[in-house]
Amino acid sequence: MPALHIEDLPEKEKLKMEVEKLRKEAKLQRQQVSKCSEEIKNYIEERSGEDPLVKGIPEDKNPFKEKGSCVIS
Repeated sequence: MPALHIEDLPEKEKLKMEVEKLRKEAKLQRQQVSKCSEEIKNYIEERSGEDPLVKGIPEDKNPFKEKGSCVIS
């Protein structure tokens, strides 16, 4: 079965798809950015103590620590 490309559809079909997409988007429940951003900020701050990118990895638990070094003289 060949793949269907949107650009190959007639203009009427493209417009129907666009209307359906807009109807779905209109039904979505929206939240205020100020509320969401505050929740995200709190979530990040609560977990920052556990985050290895913020806190770092202890040397004894770091699997990527160099085991040794090579000296060329």
